[in-house]
Amino acid sequence: MQKIKGLVAAPFTPLDKQGELALGQIEKLARLYEKNDVTAAFICGSTGEGVSLNFEEKKQVMQQWGKIKGNKLKALFMLGGTCLKEIQELALHARQHNMDGISILCPYYFRPADEAQLVRFCKSVAETTPELPFYYYHIPGLTGGNFMMSKFLALADDQIPNLAGIKFTASNIMDFHTCRMFKDGKYDMLWGIDEAFLSGLAAGTKGAVGSTYNYAAPLYNQINEAFQKGKMQEAEQLQQKSVKMIELLVKYGGIGAGKAFMKIIGLDCGWFRAPIQSPTDKDLIALEKDLKEIGFFDFCSKV
Repeated sequence: MQKIKGLVAAPFTPLDKQGELALGQIEKLARLYEKNDVTAAFICGSTGEGVSLNFEEKKQVMQQWGKIKGNKLKALFMLGGTCLKEIQELALHARQHNMDGISILCPYYFRPADEAQLVRFCKSVAETTPELPFYYYHIPGLTGGNFMMSKFLALADDQIPNLAGIKFTASNIMDFHTCRMFKDGKYDMLWGIDEAFLSGLAAGTKGAVGSTYNYAAPLYNQINEAFQKGKMQEAEQLQQKSVKMIELLVKYGGIGAGKAFMKIIGLDCGWFRAPIQSPTDKDLIALEKDLKEIGFFDFCSKV
């Protein structure tokens, strides 16, 4: 299984004014990624409102991405995290519709008791489509699955043959680094904290998944380039631009403001579904003004 290198965008799921799927916008997202050197898409995760879509909607989103992604862009699909039967059916659908890998969350209502139980759940999904790379999506801040991923890998290594790696969205750098070094770097460890992208690079990541890569991919590619050349002061200064940008994201509502950034760069993905709150028209005007002040339009993705 090939490891994923570079930026992996977490796509927004485009919705129309009525909050229904706007599948035609997905092709525009794929072309945006290609134009701004994004190598893959992690579909229907947190940013993609996977937990807010019903089963049929997930299938439609998957089918559309499979049709338009092309050969250059890889597509990983986050299947879910609570209903095993539904997840397994979506895994079969992913195989049918040209996905390059699948992923699941930790079950977040009836949570596993320990890492061993989590591995058993993951195995039940991964073995449904043994030819597809399987990624575990570690985001304990939202799922409550506060497990050590190094222990997870040690247990899963000989139980899940198609385990490709982990999307790691947690602040435990020691655990991340231990996972990355497991069996001489056997697994693909995808870093998942945009505002600490440079920290992920220092910990050895080769690929990173993020929501802000949708609209600021050039900035993160510049951080990576500076890091690879050993220009640490430049990399830190660039990372600080990311921090300032994400401070504005938080100021205007957090994840719900992400689609406002997309509107501002010229790709309308609608707004988030409830219970996520979206910015008002007044907020949108103020956000654009604040973004100009931090130089956002010098490093944002180009549509």
